[in-house]
Amino acid sequence: MIPPERRFPRCRIVHEMARLELTSLSKRYGDHAVVAGVTLDVADGEFLVLLGPSGCGKTTTLRMIAGFVEPSDGTVRIGGAEVTDLPPWRRNTGMVFQSYALFPHMTVAENVAFGLEMRKLARPEIASRAGEALRLVRLTGYADRLPRQLSGGQQQRVALARALAIRPDVLLLDEPLSNLDAKLREEVRVEIRELQRQLGLTTVMVTHDQEEALTVADRLVVMADGEIRQIGSQRDLYERPADRFVAGFVGRSTVLQGRVTAPGQFETDGGLRLQCSSGGVAGKVALVLRPERISLGAANGMDNRLPGEVEFASYLGDVLEVHVRLSAADRVVVQLANRGDAPMPAIGDAVEVGWQRDAGMIFAE
Repeated sequence: MIPPERRFPRCRIVHEMARLELTSLSKRYGDHAVVAGVTLDVADGEFLVLLGPSGCGKTTTLRMIAGFVEPSDGTVRIGGAEVTDLPPWRRNTGMVFQSYALFPHMTVAENVAFGLEMRKLARPEIASRAGEALRLVRLTGYADRLPRQLSGGQQQRVALARALAIRPDVLLLDEPLSNLDAKLREEVRVEIRELQRQLGLTTVMVTHDQEEALTVADRLVVMADGEIRQIGSQRDLYERPADRFVAGFVGRSTVLQGRVTAPGQFETDGGLRLQCSSGGVAGKVALVLRPERISLGAANGMDNRLPGEVEFASYLGDVLEVHVRLSAADRVVVQLANRGDAPMPAIGDAVEVGWQRDAGMIFAE
């Protein structure tokens, strides 16, 4: 919860909420498809996050929405109107760039007013909107400063104010927090989410940071190789990943390679015989385990009980993370809630780990 003195002020700006629709959107450079047939429907006021590794096509998708990249195929609609062939300034989208893209020779107020001036609004209207946007992001007293006189977090807020001042139908955020330190990033992402909810803005954000995505999103879109691998809530993607890529990308996981030898029976490449919920999958597979689903210590009552040796242990504050070798080829990562009195395992300790058969997820290789 953000303390009352840190919260954004109530907003008088009225935004037109707009549904965003992408249909079979693609971008090719020669024979290489950077984005391949992306179809999305973003509801009015929804906060959607495009999540994926570098080079997966998420930023190109965002730039096609904004109009900075021309699609090879497909359509973009905002509020029911097709904008695929319109230039950026006619789409009424506000974009916050990874680098913030502030003009170094302009003051904060001039940066925020830039988009309004390009739209040739009257001077009083420009001053009113720019002032309101700065008030929203709590930078009213910084109007006459230059960007170099601001901290990274303040520069990020100026970029956000500039995007909000034009009263966009859709807000686009391209890795907006990547240049901030970890503590500030945590604070600002919550502030952005609060402001987005307050304004009711349809928002699409690009990030490769899982924690960031899980914190702010109404829905997440996981992309890889220019394609959508799964769309869903945080719980959907973590508890019910569509494939091994999503399971490995969203959250921490241990992967054991092996084969389903019979219904409910799994043998690792290292020779361990385990019970699993195979779900009809046979042959060469990967067994994916979440670290918090594995117990460390006496594993009485567990379907799988295995001796192991501690290879590495980390104190992470709220959790203890322990890497355990089960065989020459098999290792698991265990995360334990830190209750303050749990002893820290030492490298070389003999331990027992365990998990229930339905704790693991089986994916065909």
